[in-house]
Amino acid sequence: MTTEWTGAAAPQGDPAPSHIVADQDATFGFLADPATHGIDEAVIRVDTAISAVFLAGPLAYKVKRAVRFPYLDFGDLDHRRELCEREIERNRPNAPSIYQGVVAITREADGRLELDGAGETIEYAVRMRRFDPAQTLDRIAGNGPFDAAMIDALAAMMASAHEAAGPREAESWIADLATYIEQNQTAFLEWPDLFPFERVHALTEQCRETLSRLTPLLTQRGRMNHIRLCHGDAHLRNIVLDEGAPVLFDAIEFDDGIATGDVLYDLGFLIMDLWERGDRAAANRLMVRYLALTHQADHLEGIAALAFFMAIRAAIRAKVTAARLPFAGDAERKAVIADALRYFTTAEKCVEPTAPALIAIGGLSGTGKSTLAMAIAPDLGRAPGAVVLRTDVERKALFGVAETDPLPAEAYAREISDEVYHRLMIQARTALAAGQSVIIDAVFADPEERIAVARIAGAVEAPFAGLWLTAPAGVLEERVGGRTGDASDAGVIVVRQQLGYDIGALDWAEIDASGSSADTAESARAALGSLLAPGSA
Repeated sequence: MTTEWTGAAAPQGDPAPSHIVADQDATFGFLADPATHGIDEAVIRVDTAISAVFLAGPLAYKVKRAVRFPYLDFGDLDHRRELCEREIERNRPNAPSIYQGVVAITREADGRLELDGAGETIEYAVRMRRFDPAQTLDRIAGNGPFDAAMIDALAAMMASAHEAAGPREAESWIADLATYIEQNQTAFLEWPDLFPFERVHALTEQCRETLSRLTPLLTQRGRMNHIRLCHGDAHLRNIVLDEGAPVLFDAIEFDDGIATGDVLYDLGFLIMDLWERGDRAAANRLMVRYLALTHQADHLEGIAALAFFMAIRAAIRAKVTAARLPFAGDAERKAVIADALRYFTTAEKCVEPTAPALIAIGGLSGTGKSTLAMAIAPDLGRAPGAVVLRTDVERKALFGVAETDPLPAEAYAREISDEVYHRLMIQARTALAAGQSVIIDAVFADPEERIAVARIAGAVEAPFAGLWLTAPAGVLEERVGGRTGDASDAGVIVVRQQLGYDIGALDWAEIDASGSSADTAESARAALGSLLAPGSA
């Protein structure tokens, strides 16, 4: 239940005495006493610079510390009450089963302290249902890469949170971004042995230049209501797996300016967290699924800023991590340095200029086009990889149904298919123009469709490659016959119809997809060569 700051580096652990403006020892002792909660086991206390959390049986109580820092002031009791109420207000929409309410700690006539008693209120606390800290996603991430189902659930969680968030004006937030860049530089220069001057200068200049270029786009996105009061701190440590579903908690409540941003900036923190940890397939899938769920052309334009947003988030993480060094013991110091450098390097790579490319993956149903697309997408172009556009998903969106809902046969009439392909071409051109690489996943049985997709790349002067997947009829029929929970409606009958198609002359690289998905991906990588990131696998 900790919060990461975007401005000046946050103090770690207990605040210095100079920052404490009121004595809360009586409150802390009261909440740390098992008798207060009617339990036998010990109460666990967790401290940060701005809060003290008491884990008592099935509940948790979070008290705002009576502190003053340059970036926040918790010195006044009434203000701490307002912040507790604000924390409930900000978090209940995302985590209604966790955030229960605000309780008063009162001093009774006989001097005893009570929870919500009749005496004078001396402090306030946020009461929450306690959850297993081992179920926060930063802990679970240590067990290995997240599966597709988890990432899909995260994408739905973020899309839902953003839909409910209220719009804010863009100008002050854009100014804040500029401030973050300068604050990051100042903090980095305080650690010259850790962050070399040349690299700090290059990163700062690249971020300044990128923000200047993106400002008209961000201003326009403000007019489109994409700048919102978001969670503000949406990374893996602030998401818990609760009853099998990811739940976002611990939103920024003490400063709406920090919590305000483009929805893609909010999403970008979580994507960066996955990307930096090395789970790049998850980071890319999160972007792809969020774009599919929100299905807004505005976001395909806005994706021009996503890698920059990731860079800002990574740079802030590098700065905050470095600020832990004065408090780190000898055993911890080496790991803190490594973490700070890793975040800094991530920021550098996210703002490296990278030309986009377009890859089209064609083949009959059951050849594994979608699986291949998601396998190679993380390695194509700038972070977090390529946007994947799929005819099956777009067709369902066209008819306004869920991706796994079957469509009637008339939904596959030629004129409908032409409209689906047309929409994907527009989306591909938009994303490429925004600087993001694109993979289009479609049958592409018609030579005119293959010509049209190549022209899209030519129109934006992007490299293009076409892959045609093949597999024996028996393999295709077996695969589609066993497919469930997928956007494709193609079954064995459709495959048999497709086997009779005259696909015309092929000038795309033909890939044998009859084996495992790993074998298909290896063959595709060999065919694509330098279009993919060096060392990708």
